Amino acid sequence: MKKVYVHITLKQGVLDPQGKAIQASLHSLGFQEVEDARVGKVIELHVQDSPHLEANVQEMCEKLLANPVIEDYRIEVGEAVRS
Repeated sequence: MKKVYVHITLKQGVLDPQGKAIQASLHSLGFQEVEDARVGKVIELHVQDSPHLEANVQEMCEKLLANPVIEDYRIEVGEAVRS
């Protein structure tokens, strides 16, 4: 079994109100060096290892985990998980 991380972010050009709120809050706390903030999510999956693991996870992303119209995703295959 492998640990797989799916990193999902909004595509460039898609409005990110949470990111703007974080940026504004950081500015109000004195962190003026923050030029932009984008909010995303990470999904951790424990998946049976197979030769098609990455292709299967990519299909999961396309069908359910990400909205390919407004989101980009990146798949990271991690270490083996002990049962």
